[in-house]
Amino acid sequence: MKRVKFVSTNNDEFYRTLRKKVNRYFKDNNVQKTGNLGLYIKAIILFSALLGSLLIIVVSPQLPILVFFSIWLLMGVSMAGIGLSVMHEAVHGSFSSNRKINDFLGHAAMFFVGGFAENWRIQHNQLHHTYTNVANLDEDINPAFSVVRLSTKFPLKPAHKFQYIYAWFLYCLMTLMWVTTKDFSQLLRFKRQGFYDNRSSEYTKEWIRLILFKVLYYAIFIGLLLNFSSYSLLFVISGFLIMHFIAGFILGIVFQPAHVTTNAQFPETNGEDNILNSWAAHQLITTQNFAMNNRWLSWYVGGLNFQIEHHLFPTISHVHFKAISKIVQEVVKEYNLPYYAQPSFRSAIYDHAKMLARLGKS
Repeated sequence: MKRVKFVSTNNDEFYRTLRKKVNRYFKDNNVQKTGNLGLYIKAIILFSALLGSLLIIVVSPQLPILVFFSIWLLMGVSMAGIGLSVMHEAVHGSFSSNRKINDFLGHAAMFFVGGFAENWRIQHNQLHHTYTNVANLDEDINPAFSVVRLSTKFPLKPAHKFQYIYAWFLYCLMTLMWVTTKDFSQLLRFKRQGFYDNRSSEYTKEWIRLILFKVLYYAIFIGLLLNFSSYSLLFVISGFLIMHFIAGFILGIVFQPAHVTTNAQFPETNGEDNILNSWAAHQLITTQNFAMNNRWLSWYVGGLNFQIEHHLFPTISHVHFKAISKIVQEVVKEYNLPYYAQPSFRSAIYDHAKMLARLGKS
């Protein structure tokens, strides 16, 4: 993979000032940058909802059809919540101040979402958070199938003029792709891109762990139900698909409206593989917040409605984003930099739909 650098004329003076003020906030208030009791209780609630629902299906002889599928729907909502609030935090190292707890929870939470934590660490932490909205570097805007166009830098195809209609269905497939094909192809691709150079033993270990995780996942969510419940294969598979469609849809409509927006830019590299901006300013021009005053939404999505704060401080827990957002807005204004935000979740979804339509035309 080519090495791309950020070239800033002011050596990122903005970010130095911002970090000092944010660090001062934590010092003055004597709080850690990682999660708190509220986050730990939320993790327990979300895991209990997912595993408790699974247990109900296992021990119940014959639930009414509506109840049966409603439980799978609840599992999808819980799965997405685990991904947003637990896995995302743990893999970033912001759930706990204990690295071993973060590592364990990152793998465990991602397992129940259907994905593989090590792949996510590369795709999300290293690529997306560094090269946000940069074509062919940020995998979040570079989907496996070119039927969706999420950047102005990708070729325009006739089908794209309808993507503002069909993209929402494709978001439903996100976690289903993780649990079936994506993790395998992604691990191979990351090897080709050099992420495992001089680490052949670790690469082999990740393959073993990936295969074991997938076998165990299907054993729990399909094999367990077929062997210890009275439901048919058709019912189990249908419920499994509902769970993943719901989880994938929720994850899609939370992550995409933060970067594929009418405000966001899609920077390019120059001939020397440089991005002519500072890293922090790059995050500001490619990211937007939404529904910053919606406490329930912020609780459920793990503070990812504060994407600006998260991108500027990825190792700080989302439980602090509301507080530090005031500091960020103050310093951004001081340096005459943008701070994009939609007033509600609905307006963010609408804005994303507008951008999908715009990307489908030109």
